[in-house]
Amino acid sequence: MNLKTLTLFIHLCDSRSFQKSALAMHMSPSALSRQVQKLEENVGQTLFIRDNRSVELTSAGAKLLPVAIRIVSEWKQYLNQFTQDSQILTGDVRIYCSVTASYSYLPELLSEFRLHQPLIEYKLTTGEPIHAIDKVLSNDVDISIAAMPDIWPPKIEFKILGELPYSVIAPVGSSSFSDELLKENPDWEKIPFIIPEAGATRERANRWFKQMKFKPQIYALAGHEATVSMVSLGCGVGIVPDIVLSCSPLKESVQRLKVEPIKPFKLGLCCQKSNLGNPLIQALWKIASDMSFSK
Repeated sequence: MNLKTLTLFIHLCDSRSFQKSALAMHMSPSALSRQVQKLEENVGQTLFIRDNRSVELTSAGAKLLPVAIRIVSEWKQYLNQFTQDSQILTGDVRIYCSVTASYSYLPELLSEFRLHQPLIEYKLTTGEPIHAIDKVLSNDVDISIAAMPDIWPPKIEFKILGELPYSVIAPVGSSSFSDELLKENPDWEKIPFIIPEAGATRERANRWFKQMKFKPQIYALAGHEATVSMVSLGCGVGIVPDIVLSCSPLKESVQRLKVEPIKPFKLGLCCQKSNLGNPLIQALWKIASDMSFSK
């Protein structure tokens, strides 16, 4: 048994796929399978139940997982005692965030980080906010910028960067529901709403609909940027974070409505707790903790 084998074991426990773990660890599935077999021989227990489609932990595997995480994490922390202050770190950090976060919070964070660690390389992937935490859990990335859920997985560590309010927006030009919006008390059930199909915004929008006591006509989209686009075209009223609207090239084509406020959400960095022992992740985490973001 060695640290590399334990690292492979931890990754396979998360991915539940020999193909995914082998790809992430830059090895063949057969080589990974041999490493797992050696580990099972060393502990004298079957750690995984395998079939053609999935990998499931046995009870012995479930007992080994927290032990393996602790050993690997403590070893990384031990090494970090001698490297963090004595040398410039090298390597790469895989980051996932939304398009809006990539030109709002991320540049400020990485600019500050680069002043302290100029040799770090960044591998950035952008996509829908709803996938941010899953990307971290599946080990596709090291860190995500994500909306803080009401309940998050126990494996995840979350560092709050800021609290973001919402706006309810409508098109500036005429639309099929313009007259209704001009009324002192609009009949909201006659107005189509454009909101993400899932995630923090959808949850808060649903609570707001309940608070306002109406059942909306909902047109679900994949993300916030698309919501602003559809609203600007007169397709409906949208609910988006203020920062998305401020960064949108279409912000002059929409207007904020004066309505009951929607509960804001907390935006932050998330990573797996077991990765906090990684010197690169630890260094970036410290920079984020020391910074004050104003958005």
